Amino acid sequence: MKHVPERWSKSVEVPDMWLDPDEDPRDSDEPDPVGEQETHHRYLRDYRQTLELKCQGLNPQQLAQRSVRPSTMSLLGLLRHLAEVERDWRNWITYGQKEGRIFGPHDADFNAVDEEPESFTQALQILHDEQQATDKEVAQYQDLGLLIGREQIAVRELQVHRIEEYARHCGHADLLRECIDGRVGQ
Repeated sequence: MKHVPERWSKSVEVPDMWLDPDEDPRDSDEPDPVGEQETHHRYLRDYRQTLELKCQGLNPQQLAQRSVRPSTMSLLGLLRHLAEVERDWRNWITYGQKEGRIFGPHDADFNAVDEEPESFTQALQILHDEQQATDKEVAQYQDLGLLIGREQIAVRELQVHRIEEYARHCGHADLLRECIDGRVGQ
């Protein structure tokens, strides 16, 4: 039988939190966002940070571990998947030549993860590059109702879809991390 880790949290102030508030990069003194665009940006930023926090402190084998059988999902696979998704979204909102898949055919982002030490660093860099490229493309549009790109998608719909995708996968990351080493928290 597979070892089941004991549940734990690094937070001592609020035991069901990932970190104590003074250590959490998502908890800041910045004012609440004003307006729809700023709200989208804040939520997307915080979910992106959450995903990365769930990966911190793990070794390459743990990051590649498929914790919930028969799923092929792993934390490393989630990073790779979201890089693919960022590129797909950018393809929706542009008119030029579509950029190809990063990690290979469908599901290679999950199926082809390996335990090499550099895999996490590479995946994280690729994800950051794809996020920046998509953010730069979206930043051109101030009218959130504007229909853009080959898919004629509203800027607002794209932004909400991005937030939803990261939020859903942060939930997966919560469960994956707890299965790996027992660490819990939002």
